[in-house]
Amino acid sequence: MDFSYQLYSARNEASLDDTLETLSSLGYTQVEGWGGQFEDPAALAQSLKNTGLTMPTAHMGFGQLEDTDAALKIADTVGIQTVYCPAPPSEAFRTGGGDWQEFAEGLAKIAAAFKAAGKGFGYHNHHWEFTKDANGKTPIELILDASPDTQWEMDLAWVVRAEEDPIFWMDKLGSRITAVHVKDIAPAGEKTDEDGWADVGTGTLDWPNFISQIKAKTKARYFVAEHDKPSDAIRFARNAAAALKGYGV
Repeated sequence: MDFSYQLYSARNEASLDDTLETLSSLGYTQVEGWGGQFEDPAALAQSLKNTGLTMPTAHMGFGQLEDTDAALKIADTVGIQTVYCPAPPSEAFRTGGGDWQEFAEGLAKIAAAFKAAGKGFGYHNHHWEFTKDANGKTPIELILDASPDTQWEMDLAWVVRAEEDPIFWMDKLGSRITAVHVKDIAPAGEKTDEDGWADVGTGTLDWPNFISQIKAKTKARYFVAEHDKPSDAIRFARNAAAALKGYGV
């Protein structure tokens, strides 16, 4: 098991190549890509090769994934093994609307195509996926119930922000969790310029315990460091790498 870095955290850095070189120097061997980086997959693959990094996982938006053949071609070119849809396809889902069942079925079709191509496919949560419907089902359950081939990349801090217990969900659906986003939450009222997120190991989450629980209760292969709004992406990368090494990841 190894740790990775979600490159969305460094989306405001001037040079992707410089960022990859820095991540490699900090001890990262893997990164997780995101949809905005795939305009030139061959160039991206070369940049990764130049820095000795691999990209076993990536995020692609639902709209991008609907052209499944093109998404799979990107994955083949870059060397991506598993793609996670990072969010629902429209603002309606985030404000209480949106048809989660229809979305889940759409994800299931993509999962089937990825499986047929020898690739993994899954979904990454925020907090929207934990509001129960009239039948007592949460969107994350609808998504995973729609296909046994849809995996779950648990963003643990967003589960906490949804006022849910990550351990409960590991116990319930741990066999579906194949990656975990590692981010931290600042104490109340702090880091407001970073939307209340904190560098891994500097916030309020008990990551040493969570990591041991993840290893025991899930099938997670990847611990992916992420910060949604770092004021300094390299500072975050440095702190996250040090923390994850200290946790024995």
